[in-house]
Amino acid sequence: MNKTWMKPVLWACVAASALVLSGCATKHPMASSAVVAPANDYLVGPGDNINIIVWRNPEVSMSVPVRPDGKITTPLVEDLPAAGKTSTQLARDIEVALAKFIQQPVVTVVVTGFVGQFSEQIRVIGAAARPQSLSYRRDMSMMDVMIAVGGVTEFASGNRANLIRTVNGKQQTYNVRLNDLIREGDISANVPVLPGDILIIPESFF
Repeated sequence: MNKTWMKPVLWACVAASALVLSGCATKHPMASSAVVAPANDYLVGPGDNINIIVWRNPEVSMSVPVRPDGKITTPLVEDLPAAGKTSTQLARDIEVALAKFIQQPVVTVVVTGFVGQFSEQIRVIGAAARPQSLSYRRDMSMMDVMIAVGGVTEFASGNRANLIRTVNGKQQTYNVRLNDLIREGDISANVPVLPGDILIIPESFF
């Protein structure tokens, strides 16, 4: 049986699929470059390292990690909640706890090894070179995200990538143009990212 007639049909199907997929890329609004990130203070998160300095009391001054449950433990302070607080708030809480043992303690907290709140991390999934969760940093952009994850794979359909963002308590989906940004150097595609954004990079089907 001669099957050469099937080749044009197959190519037609591929072309039709391409048209459908290209339509999918534009069904969401483009991410805006005019978005302004909230000017919030950094909040301690699980995985952060906390350097606790107690003035004139070096024996209780130390560096401790924030546990996965969001708490810290020191020799005189056990299971103190730390996640979700600023370094100043945490310092005041430690002073209250130490006041049972030290007269008028003065505490300074320095956060190192930043991880931050899970709810504020940028998550990159799909056809990225290194899919991962990233700690959000103020004024972070899509270019910063791409550098951190090593760009996209050779099979990625970068211009069909979607950015999922929570706006006023509701999830909104935006289209982002990663190919234009990475391969064409189109800076207009370098949109800001916000705390909690999720970047989904699909693969190309052909």
